[in-house]
Amino acid sequence: MAERDLYYNRAFIPDFDEIMKETEARSHALAETYRVERSVSYGPSPRQSFDLVFPPDQQSGAPLHMFIHGGYWRAGSKEAHTLVAAPVVAAGGIAALVGYDLMPQTRLAEIVAQVRRAARHLVRLAPDIGADPERFTVSGHSAGAHLASLLASEAAGDTGPADLPTLRGMLLVSGIYDLSGIPGSFLKDEAEMRDDEARAWSPLIARHKPGPLRIITRGESETAPFQEQAVALNALLDREQQETELRIEPDKNHLTIVFDLADPDAPLGRRLRELVRSS
Repeated sequence: MAERDLYYNRAFIPDFDEIMKETEARSHALAETYRVERSVSYGPSPRQSFDLVFPPDQQSGAPLHMFIHGGYWRAGSKEAHTLVAAPVVAAGGIAALVGYDLMPQTRLAEIVAQVRRAARHLVRLAPDIGADPERFTVSGHSAGAHLASLLASEAAGDTGPADLPTLRGMLLVSGIYDLSGIPGSFLKDEAEMRDDEARAWSPLIARHKPGPLRIITRGESETAPFQEQAVALNALLDREQQETELRIEPDKNHLTIVFDLADPDAPLGRRLRELVRSS
């Protein structure tokens, strides 16, 4: 059954494990190159923290960029994604790689709240680390793109006005924006997402706030849900007259797209660098 599950990326990427190991290796290598401040706490649990990566010769009022890792809400780590900081520091920005507690022990509503709390904490912290809180951008990959999108929208699960940060732009990479297929997917026993959670926190039925540029992309070789949901989210935002940019990354799959995102000279990494620099 899992091999027919279009969310089961391992079935469509033969070198899945090798790519994951390479992603982690590149992250460790980059962490040896720049100044990194590990595990700055924004909440009570160890995973409620972020790593800061600083550019060389940092200027006062530097832009601040927050990255949210994927892992289908039940796996992944900030430490394994330090490589994404490369285009940010190339633009003179400070990168914040954010962690959060995982399903099924932590419910999705709390994960959304944690990521929003992390963003607000970063904005408050910005002057203390030499960043400009008004030059704040965010990106995320896979489940991280889902969570990033909710930093500028109020979902059905919000019981009142959400306390959202002010963002200049966001880059959403290979995201899941309609969660209705997740409870019955291969993740049923891993994330244990309920149908009511999927309805409550699906960006395709959320109220999106005006303001930030939203760049939405996915790999050309990704499966249908990632293709269709990127197009659907862009269409929704376009109908709402939001500023959007829809991209597709040639020859990239759900994992190799992260290598492009993390390369300041690759097309997607250049776009991240431009987003940070222009914020």
